[in-house]
Amino acid sequence: MSARFDVISCRLAGLTLLQRKPLRDDRGYFERLYCADELAAVLDGRSLVQINHTLTAHRGTVRGMHFQHPPASEAKLVSCLRGQVFDVAVDLRRDSPTFLCWHAEILSAGNHLSLFIPEGFAHGFQTLEDDSEMLYFHSAPYAREAEGGLHPLDPRLAIAWPLQPSGLSARDSGFRLLDEQFPGVTP
Repeated sequence: MSARFDVISCRLAGLTLLQRKPLRDDRGYFERLYCADELAAVLDGRSLVQINHTLTAHRGTVRGMHFQHPPASEAKLVSCLRGQVFDVAVDLRRDSPTFLCWHAEILSAGNHLSLFIPEGFAHGFQTLEDDSEMLYFHSAPYAREAEGGLHPLDPRLAIAWPLQPSGLSARDSGFRLLDEQFPGVTP
């Protein structure tokens, strides 16, 4: 049986795009979202221990940019099951040559892409269609005491959101803007 994923390295080290390969016939398609054996090199010894699902009702809504501090750092494998999102990862690894750089991919039900986001990155997205649904596989359980975030409209990050950002939660709009004292994270 052939591989169900093409693995594509992104410009930020460790960030990986997965092209899922659905099997199609006249009934529709079957697609694998996760396979420990096929993704062993990407996961690099990590286990996936939690799965979360979101529905975002309105186009233009921004969720994020979230991360967890060590020792509760987590990797995420994210997919869009319905609709379309502009999915963003920001490198928070202080010693990385791409510290505070961001990378985005359009994830949709139709393009069958997933993004693997390792520890040391913040993650968020903007919905490009109403009623967009995301599925997240996490390598660590959520730990409220370890949660962190970046303001998604921080001019220092200069994320080029494709639509006028809307729908920010109180939590996300309450994250402080970055300054020179931001320590980053050590995965």
